[in-house]
Amino acid sequence: MEPEIVLELNPSPRNPRNTEGSFITLRDGSILYIYSRYYGGGHDHSPAELGAAVSSDRGRTWTLVKQPVVENEGRMNVMSVSLLRLESGEMLLFYLRKNSIEDCRLHVRRSSDEGATWSEPVLCVPMPGYHVTNNDRVIQTHTGRILAPGSLHRWQNPQECTGGEIYLYVSDDEGHAWRIVGPVPCTLRTQMGPEEPGIIELSGGRLWLHARTDTGRHWQSFSEDDGETWSPMEPSDFMAPCSPLCVRRDPKSGHLLAVWNDHSGRFRVPDKDQHNNWDSVNWGRTPLVTAISDDEGKTWTHHRALESDFEHGYCYTAIHFVDDAGLLAYNAGGPEFGNVLCRHRMRRVPVSWLHEEP
Repeated sequence: MEPEIVLELNPSPRNPRNTEGSFITLRDGSILYIYSRYYGGGHDHSPAELGAAVSSDRGRTWTLVKQPVVENEGRMNVMSVSLLRLESGEMLLFYLRKNSIEDCRLHVRRSSDEGATWSEPVLCVPMPGYHVTNNDRVIQTHTGRILAPGSLHRWQNPQECTGGEIYLYVSDDEGHAWRIVGPVPCTLRTQMGPEEPGIIELSGGRLWLHARTDTGRHWQSFSEDDGETWSPMEPSDFMAPCSPLCVRRDPKSGHLLAVWNDHSGRFRVPDKDQHNNWDSVNWGRTPLVTAISDDEGKTWTHHRALESDFEHGYCYTAIHFVDDAGLLAYNAGGPEFGNVLCRHRMRRVPVSWLHEEP
């Protein structure tokens, strides 16, 4: 079976951008997807609220929820959702509240009734500044600790900011109180990097952190003590434009699934000068490739091109496993939609397809 598009959110005059979300399976078996729904423009700083879609047939069809999950409580917007099911059973909803180019920080709400109601928000980042935590990034480790990776940016003007310093926002009481670890040691000093970090727990409790850069590779760091200290960041084997890498573990097989814009040469890629070219139609964010690791990320195999249209760019993937399929939701825009970020697409991808040789 081939990957199937199960939801496509195209921009409209009243809703010029749909973007960056996260999945969670509810106790009745339905799947909730919460994402950023813009209503005042398609720029990162335009007004937006958190919208939702629900599937009652394991991700094959979706119904949009008209009422916002969270209205725009920021002076700019709310965006970049992560959903987390705690070991205790409660659900946490993380999102950025963006007030200005000097104030963007992660907040969390909790629900004990499967998302029917949500608590008042709690601030996760006690340090002021413009802190970016991407969608679908927050994890709970085997010790119960919650880790949200983020990057601190400093804006030169509303269109240009410096590369980030990587921090971890940490809670040891299921999201009620928070502290900061970091910055993660890094010698890289480029305009855009390291930033937009992701994190996953490997076997034995080792933590792997990865972040996008403008060097043509993702950089990485590791922690052996549940995120308290981190190794100096170094280049990884993932060659890519300045676009995030997303990694999740298949709960059935235990294998890792990676999704990113592979610029290794394994697949045809844009011209070299388009790898980080924001003026190109795809921003260099194509193809969108999947790969599997059965050895905790040491090696990656079964590389498959999920998307390869050079007229469009693909990024900010959310990953969720259900039955024998993976649900992948990501931006899939292009010039006819205003930019790469304006159209949102969801595919139901059979696990068997992910493991096939191309």
